[in-house]
Amino acid sequence: MTLPTATYRIQFRNGMTFDRACDLVPYLKTLGISHLYASPIFTAVSGSTHGYDVTDANEIDPALGGRAGFDRLTESLASAGMGLVLDIVPNHMAASPDNAWWRDVLAFGRQSAYARHFDIDWNEPLTLPQLGRDFEEALAAGELRLVLDETHGTFAMAYFQTSLPVKPSSYGAIADRLDDPVATRMAEAAAVRSGEDFARALRDILFEGGDRAALRQKLEDISSDREFLRSLHDDQHWRLIHWKEAARHLSYRRFFEVTGLVGTRVEDPAVFADLHRLVLELVRDGKVQGLRIDHVDGLAEPKAYLDRLKAEVGADTYIVVEKILGAGEVLPESWPVAGTTGYEFIAALGEVFIDPGGLRILDDAYRGLAGEAGDLEEGRRLAKQQMVECNFAGETGKLVAMAAGIFPEISREEIATAVRELLIAFPVYRTYGDGGPLSWQDSAVLASTASQVMAQLDDRRALDHVLKLLEGKIEGPAAHEFRIRFQQLSGPVMAKATEDTLFYRYNRLLAANEVGGEPGKAPEGPDGFHRRMAERARLQPHGLSASSTHDTKRGEDARARLYVLSEGADVFAQAVERWREMNRPWLKHLPSGAAPEPNTEWMLYQALAGVWPEEFDRAQTEDLRARFTDYALKSVREAKLRSAWTQQDDAYEEAVTAYAAALVSPDNDAFLEDFERVLQPFIAAGYVNSLSQTLLKLTAPGIPDIYQGAEVFDFSLVDPDNRRPVDHAQLTAWLDEAGPIAKLQAAALKQRIIAIGLQLRQRHPVLFARGDYLPLKTTGGRRDHVLAFARVHNSEFAITVAPRLMFGWLDPGVLFAGPEFWEDTAIAVPSPLHGLKADLVTGKTIEPGGSISVAALLGSQPLGLISPI
Repeated sequence: MTLPTATYRIQFRNGMTFDRACDLVPYLKTLGISHLYASPIFTAVSGSTHGYDVTDANEIDPALGGRAGFDRLTESLASAGMGLVLDIVPNHMAASPDNAWWRDVLAFGRQSAYARHFDIDWNEPLTLPQLGRDFEEALAAGELRLVLDETHGTFAMAYFQTSLPVKPSSYGAIADRLDDPVATRMAEAAAVRSGEDFARALRDILFEGGDRAALRQKLEDISSDREFLRSLHDDQHWRLIHWKEAARHLSYRRFFEVTGLVGTRVEDPAVFADLHRLVLELVRDGKVQGLRIDHVDGLAEPKAYLDRLKAEVGADTYIVVEKILGAGEVLPESWPVAGTTGYEFIAALGEVFIDPGGLRILDDAYRGLAGEAGDLEEGRRLAKQQMVECNFAGETGKLVAMAAGIFPEISREEIATAVRELLIAFPVYRTYGDGGPLSWQDSAVLASTASQVMAQLDDRRALDHVLKLLEGKIEGPAAHEFRIRFQQLSGPVMAKATEDTLFYRYNRLLAANEVGGEPGKAPEGPDGFHRRMAERARLQPHGLSASSTHDTKRGEDARARLYVLSEGADVFAQAVERWREMNRPWLKHLPSGAAPEPNTEWMLYQALAGVWPEEFDRAQTEDLRARFTDYALKSVREAKLRSAWTQQDDAYEEAVTAYAAALVSPDNDAFLEDFERVLQPFIAAGYVNSLSQTLLKLTAPGIPDIYQGAEVFDFSLVDPDNRRPVDHAQLTAWLDEAGPIAKLQAAALKQRIIAIGLQLRQRHPVLFARGDYLPLKTTGGRRDHVLAFARVHNSEFAITVAPRLMFGWLDPGVLFAGPEFWEDTAIAVPSPLHGLKADLVTGKTIEPGGSISVAALLGSQPLGLISPI
């Protein structure tokens, strides 16, 4: 397998097409990228901004340039000696009539050729949570109509812009009411044809002749007959329901809480073949060299899927999986993948840049201000309880019903309690039992979880029975299905409770609230980072190392700056107290309490600090105001405390967004002056953190992944803010600049360091792919302010030296502290690394010997990357 040396993530759509990507290839080549890493490119719902709502897995989206545009891109990459890693989505597709397979299921129900492609419970009609109110209310309001879908040549029931095909056997009743020759012929065809023949015949009839305008008017006329529409609706393979009913009543597996994405049964070999026809062709034709598997934990049998995929694409294809690893969790050894997409690398960075002493100061200040929200573990339990009992109540109820059917001797209430408490206590996304005994890791997870659950139960009999199902100790189809369904549900419960609820409630230090993060864990400093990297070198040296993705909560440089709050914790805590008083006039007093409440105020000041421009132009605040208020609104909805996506409190949301807008108002002089003054040392140290974490990513075990635009400073907020267009013309101009690093502005310096690091990786691919990870000891008075390690393979080596915890030690506009700061600090160099060396950042020669003076190395530059001459 030809490993990437570095990937560059491109978010297609939102103006990014294949031809635009072609234009970027020379720039990426110069930067040192080996593989373009593309978001999903297959045809998606019209207007999709991300591509994960696939409607045709076997067509390259015409909106991006279609197959011809894709071929131009792959030819351009090949000419530059670069490859392509493609993001594929095996877990779900769009539950949309735009999806031909789904539309066929709507029309033909269980008889559809695609009925088994989707994870549907056919014990009842297919529920469609499309309505904004109850069905009877929507019907009485005239929101449902019978229409002619001329695109597909069928009759359909329309709800505003959504047209749902009615089943062929309903055509006779429609024709009888219409007294129209075209409708009669359509009904006759429907009686004898099915599938593609049915659709083709109807289109022929519809467009051969007849007065379509008259037919449309007749359909409009009978749409006023509510009894007929109700009868027609009740005769379909599907049922329209209020969208709020989905949490408790949905007959198909969805992606997390997104009812617009229906789970696929890719564990079925025939479904696998249908879903992967085009992607396998692209791999075999040499167009695609790597695959990123989206949400692998959603699959019924991840290992079986990955084994099948690897057998199809061959050993030379690079594969990584989107997988969130919990604390102490490792990828299953039997998975035939190179590693994950790298969220655990972000968690490792917190070890380096979060000051444990300052974190304790922040904790005291935050708990005093936030009250109950300051208790992380209690907040975690409440968030997971809400997911299990409310947001995923329907899925949980089905698990309880399955277990109750297997164990009729145990009360349903006892089983329900055991299932709920297991889901709440589960410490990782899921286990992977798909037949036979569990792995040692999964067995340990279940044992640990069971011990926690016992604290919540009066009797463990029901728990023991449910555990036997999860352990695979009970045979039979029902037991196997329970085991699979539990594993497919525990992941969404964990993700939605933690990343999309708790991380918007518990706001002690937002930098730690990242996908895969552990905000309650005390950082271990360089020792913790070294331990994690040694493990990474051993277990997944070829996984991606990410610092920003399309799913991270904020841009990597905003996070790097917010780490500094732990260093200046007392300064920040006192400032928040002062700022809250300054902005008290903007608080609203609602019946539900002050808005925003103190916990949300604390969060807003942090979030604003993370994105604050170094030079704030009060005359041009509109863009920042719009971005920041959008973030504030999303944050309180995700927190689900006083407002939520499903139940919005307009008065509360208006109060929070007005408060957020006031924080960036040019008229808020006293606050703005104080905020800017306080933030300056945080900004300066944040820049150093940004450069240091960049260098760590470039040289630590793993393959560095650069998110689009993050090769310079990325101060974006959560999506969709992180999908704003990137000015690649400016990036190209900066990369083309010559001259010493001292002349570069900070953003261009980050880009230059990336280019230096990536070009080193290209010159020494084996060193970084297979080299040992060697922590280097630091001594002297400032030893806690620097982290150093070497990568070593035979006679090749590279030494990384990165400063840390620099709050208060930097002069304005200077990204290094000067030699006097470093005093006698030195890095011990083992004998194999004693020879003559050079710092690649500045070109300085490093004399042979057993130590490196940090004052000499970092006294006039921000960091060091050293290799032998």
